[in-house]
Order: sequence, then structure tokens, then C-alpha cells
Amino acid sequence: MTVHRRRGKYFDELITGDVYEHRPGRTVTEADNVLFTTLTMNTQSLHLDAEFARIQEFGQRLVNSLFTMSTVVGLSVADLTEGTTVANLGFSDIRFPAPVFIGDTLTAETEIVDKRLSSSRPGQGVVTFEHRGRNQREEIVCIARRAALVLCESPVAVRHG
Repeated sequence: MTVHRRRGKYFDELITGDVYEHRPGRTVTEADNVLFTTLTMNTQSLHLDAEFARIQEFGQRLVNSLFTMSTVVGLSVADLTEGTTVANLGFSDIRFPAPVFIGDTLTAETEIVDKRLSSSRPGQGVVTFEHRGRNQREEIVCIARRAALVLCESPVAVRHG
């Protein structure tokens, strides 16, 4: 019998330029938005007050943009980083080109933008991911670059990159 465990990709398996589509998607609920917004102490009326939001530019509550980014990155974990990432090193170039509303369904894809072996941590490498999230209308709602420290699987990668 063979036992298979779900895991992310090791540094050696990630190829610059490859794109991963992450499925299934995630439909955003009112509870998601209210819970995330209140847990993070973001009392912005555009997220919490339906009557206030109704008379604003979009005519309805906006989903907290940091929830959007967290969900887009989270959708990638099972495919790319589950059990193979040591740590996030940072996020950059974060953009939200279109709003997300309660009831929207988010899907994501990730491109491997860059990778290099760590000069200070043998057996690990730095990978730059670009996460892109879309709604059910295929509009891009989030783009974020993330640098992460990722485990190497093979000793050859550790020595030669």
C-alpha cells in the first residue's frame, strides 16, 4: 500500500515562469467579511455598515481588501507551500484593481517569478510568487508578490541550485 500526503512543492520542483491554477474557489460570505474586519479592528464603515455603503460609490459593502489578499494567497497553500515553506519573507507590489463584494467567488493562480538558493540557510531557497485573484466574472481583484523561504528536497539542489 502507498500512502499519499498532500504537500506543497519543494524548491527543486518550482520552475520560474510556471503558473499554477488553484481550485476550488472560495465564495465570500457576509460572516467572512464581518468576522475578519472586526477581528482585525478595522472599523471602516464601507465594510460593516450596509446603509452607509449603499450611498457610497459602489452602492454596497466592500469586502476587506486584506481578507481578499489572505484568501488569494491561502488558495495557493495546498498546491505550493503546505509543509515545504519555512517562512514568509515579505509581500510587495500589492494591488486591488477591482472591488470584491459579499457573494463574489474568488479563484487564484500563482506564477513562480524568481528563485535562488539561500546564501545563509543551506537546504533552503528563496522563491518569489506572484498571486493573482479573480472574481467569478474573471476580473482581477488582487495581485500580490510574496517572497518565501522554501525547503530543498534534493542534496543536489542544496549544492548546485
